[in-house]
Amino acid sequence: MPVACRHRMMVSSYKRQLLGWLSYAFASEVFVVVSLTLFLPICLEQFASDNGYLRPDYVRPCSSPSESGASYAGERCAVKIGWVWIDTASFSLYVYSVSVALQALTVISMGSIADRPTCRKPLLLTFAFIGAFSAILFLFLPSSSPLWFLCALFAVMANVGFGASIVAMNAYLPSLANASPEVVQARIQLGDLDTSSERIFESAEVDDEEPPLSSQDSVSAPLLGISTVSKLDQNAFNATVSRATSRISSLGIASGYGAGIILLLLALIPVTKLRGSTFSLRLAIGLSGAWWAIFSIPAAIWLPNGTPDVVSSNDPVAGKAGDKWTLWSEIVAAWKRLGMMLRWNQIKLLQHTFRYLAAWFLLSDGFTTITSTAVLFAKTTLHMEPSWLVLIGAITPAMGITGSLVFPYLQRKLSWSNLKVVVILVIMVSCIPAYGCLGFLPFVKGLPFGGLTTPGEMFGLAIYFGFAYGAFQSYARACYAELIPPGEEARWYGLFSITDKSSSFVGPLIVGLIADATGNIRYAFFFLVFMVWLAVPVLLSVDLERGREDARNCRIHRNLCEVASSDS
Repeated sequence: MPVACRHRMMVSSYKRQLLGWLSYAFASEVFVVVSLTLFLPICLEQFASDNGYLRPDYVRPCSSPSESGASYAGERCAVKIGWVWIDTASFSLYVYSVSVALQALTVISMGSIADRPTCRKPLLLTFAFIGAFSAILFLFLPSSSPLWFLCALFAVMANVGFGASIVAMNAYLPSLANASPEVVQARIQLGDLDTSSERIFESAEVDDEEPPLSSQDSVSAPLLGISTVSKLDQNAFNATVSRATSRISSLGIASGYGAGIILLLLALIPVTKLRGSTFSLRLAIGLSGAWWAIFSIPAAIWLPNGTPDVVSSNDPVAGKAGDKWTLWSEIVAAWKRLGMMLRWNQIKLLQHTFRYLAAWFLLSDGFTTITSTAVLFAKTTLHMEPSWLVLIGAITPAMGITGSLVFPYLQRKLSWSNLKVVVILVIMVSCIPAYGCLGFLPFVKGLPFGGLTTPGEMFGLAIYFGFAYGAFQSYARACYAELIPPGEEARWYGLFSITDKSSSFVGPLIVGLIADATGNIRYAFFFLVFMVWLAVPVLLSVDLERGREDARNCRIHRNLCEVASSDS
């Protein structure tokens, strides 16, 4: 077959696989924007209120026939779960905590399976449809049903399905970047590929046993009989890989946010017309599940399938290539591997990867807490109307799309690394709570605006925060993709997800304690500034070049161990 024809086939294959990946971002992010961060917590609280009773006598129902809530304004409402009375406002928090814990257990257990090329796509689709249909089931469960408490189970299953499928989705990112046309062309110029061989065209397939040569792999080229390249050429190639990774990640964020905004605006119609009734909230959640399921179909068609005879394990824990495996054996192996990943010698070997994870622990919690604190501050201190808060909820992801597309352009023009972009974005976001702290200054209080003292400023900060946060999400995972051992993407992105979820309770807990102790949630802005800035020196200590080399050497070390084990 002529080289030009095979080149067109390669590009066509890559575009199809990229569209499959982006289609799942378009499908799944809707659940986060519409349900997880907005309607699901409100709906769970409403389910509990519709079945709750007023304290302290637990005789009078919380909900009036009109569901207006006027009959229990100013009084505390509790619902009985089993033999325990739970505050209805805390019900959704408990459900979310349980879902996060189960999500972490699931992500750890599936890591080894998701790293098998034959299993990654089925695993993604399985969890996608578990999550989507769990959300759809809200349509068929009225709050008046004696089985109303199943809403908690549906919420947990939907969140677990989303988190697990996203880990499998993120695992495609490094191989997609390495198969992009610009990286393939850069690899040819570097001398790592022979244009007359079949390898160049095979490099477009992201489901091979060995991932396409990454920026780390080329350092071993002299051992394969290929001439050594200059450090300058190698750095240029690494920069190309970084830009491709961030570009694809940014496209995923932009497509997901775009879908979320579309459905959010559509869902606002019934929610507004029905005045926020329980049915309208159930309808919004069910629509997000239907969207998730329908737009996952292109991903099922276009995402690559693994080669049946390929086993992607690169360490002794997973067994030898060609060994038969079972679901239970892979789950056990995944937990053993997690223990190996967290050993001190492993942390020292991949110290830059773990430094980045430490920074991510602080930043993921800090950014999430900034979002929730800002909403509570707007509602309790600035007394903003719910409709205004929903509008802010639409503005933020809209600007997230803009930020995720603008920063790759700036990165190309200014030759920034992914890590430098992350640091810039962190500093940008830290200005938001710092601006809120200005509200304590006497001269600011005398001004018509400033220090986050007026509702109008919230809209300006929503634009600013969304612009930075959308880019941060895409660059955070793109930067991490450069620091993980090739062929182990799922298990390392699983650890990335666990680090995110395990920190998600710290910030809200401390903010709650500050608000209870002071009676003014504005004091929490000082803590948020400190929390975000604490991650900056950790980020600055990360060396991407050294981290890439360490990840490459870690994989080589495991392969040598596997060979030694098989020889013995």
